[in-house]
Amino acid sequence: MSSVRGKVAVVTGAGSGIGRALALGLAQRGARLALCDVDPVGLGETAEMVGTPVHTERVDVSDRAAVAAYATAVAGHYGVVHQLYNNAGVGALARPLAETDYATFERLIDINLWGVIHGTKEFLPHLIASGDGHVVTLSSLNGILAQPNMTAYCTTKFAVRGFTESLRAELLLHRHPVAVTVVHPGGVRTNIRNAVIARTGPLDPEAARRNEVYESRLFRTTPDEAARQILTGVERGKGRVLIGQAHRVDRIVRLLPALYPRVVARWERRTFSG
Repeated sequence: MSSVRGKVAVVTGAGSGIGRALALGLAQRGARLALCDVDPVGLGETAEMVGTPVHTERVDVSDRAAVAAYATAVAGHYGVVHQLYNNAGVGALARPLAETDYATFERLIDINLWGVIHGTKEFLPHLIASGDGHVVTLSSLNGILAQPNMTAYCTTKFAVRGFTESLRAELLLHRHPVAVTVVHPGGVRTNIRNAVIARTGPLDPEAARRNEVYESRLFRTTPDEAARQILTGVERGKGRVLIGQAHRVDRIVRLLPALYPRVVARWERRTFSG
């Protein structure tokens, strides 16, 4: 039997992208869903696409009290919670550290990192009580390899990786019945970059050219394919799921742990110069 079928699964950031694809994939596999997002319109669209009764709520994962109340509400609604997919996240445009303001760091840390911490801490007691829990966190290719001009984003995604791996060791140590999976997607064609552009306004020519290169060369995996690989990994009990370019990046970092920044800098210079 699938480790998903019949389980109560919570998906954050379910209003679009990988979160929406996870919701649809979980529903197809027979899970019972609790979906949240900060965007009520996108969340409602996802719920309609699922086509079966789901628990939905608008939640800002950076708000600790809101996540705590949400965990209580989901547990009260279903009586049990088995799986948590910490998917909600935001991006930022590539800029040197000297040009990155503190507000950008604060926003990304609040959502990408604190969102994962809030969700995990609030739902973990319910996952343990279920007797068959699973925590899934979305890191990134940039939780394996650090790119220039992406300090804020890389900071959060490396932190998510560390948090998740420490949590896995802790749960094993204490023999809690909760599996843990960290996901490192490569470029996935979601609206995360367009959302950044919508929030920050029109791009200058250089930023627009950089964004076009990223979209055409790096963002190749569809959300549906990413979700399929994540759910397959969960069903197989994998502790780590690499998607798309993350496989190649992982090999490079393992082979050249001290030298890979030079390789990345050379690639960036060749790709974006001229």
